[in-house]
Amino acid sequence: MPPVSSTLRIPLAARALGDALFPHVAVGDAHAARMLAALGDDGSLWLRDRASVYGILVRTRCFRELAVRFLADRTDGHVVNLGCGLCDYFQWLDNGRARMTDADLPEVLAVRRQLLPGGGARQHVRELDLRQPGWWDALGLPSARGEAPVFLICEGVLMYLQPPVVRQVLRTFGERAPAGSTLAFDALSWLAAGHARQHPSVRHTDAQFLWGPRRLEELTAPSPRLALEAAHPVMEGYGWPYALSEGMFRAFFGVPFYALYELRIRPGI
Repeated sequence: MPPVSSTLRIPLAARALGDALFPHVAVGDAHAARMLAALGDDGSLWLRDRASVYGILVRTRCFRELAVRFLADRTDGHVVNLGCGLCDYFQWLDNGRARMTDADLPEVLAVRRQLLPGGGARQHVRELDLRQPGWWDALGLPSARGEAPVFLICEGVLMYLQPPVVRQVLRTFGERAPAGSTLAFDALSWLAAGHARQHPSVRHTDAQFLWGPRRLEELTAPSPRLALEAAHPVMEGYGWPYALSEGMFRAFFGVPFYALYELRIRPGI
């Protein structure tokens, strides 16, 4: 499995075993423990990094809450997970009408299909490589701006892509998505790029951090239709040292060290 794909064990272990460590941010993943065991992984390596376990649970809850809010306004809405790994958000989002597309690299989907049962007529699995400029059409996403809005999740993905690829992803979303669409993604700051060996969990893989925003304006620069709705903190609840350091980091550098970002398509453009 390629280096980036190998990182899928980290969030899988957090969702499988993290609820017992942090019950106040538990996610209740019905599949994660079974899948982790099927991979022959007891999770002990990843649980040593308790901060990352906490952060993954918090970001999962945030992605889920944002998607639930989107579906509250359009119960038959389309949610797409760009780089789904072994996470099944549809277990939480299925309201009887919503549609879900889970997309990832072919080698990841090969593992996913072995471990996760099919989701039925409203849940689809598609091959995806965000490095290829035609990914939007390959996923069958709206071909015209006047169509219904979509909600895109991109979890634990963009920080592993080269900066020009990230700009292309943001530009594609900005230019192609209908008004009212949302792209929710998490990102480390630019200072983390090149320093994956210092990360307590990622250092056990061959993946590398390649991108992070230096300024918040970078997130909307690829298209005038993009608006930054919110930057949601992830680690502030882990303890006062994290809350203090995150506040100081953002005050000094102008961006969070790590956050979940919510981009929207401006209406009328």
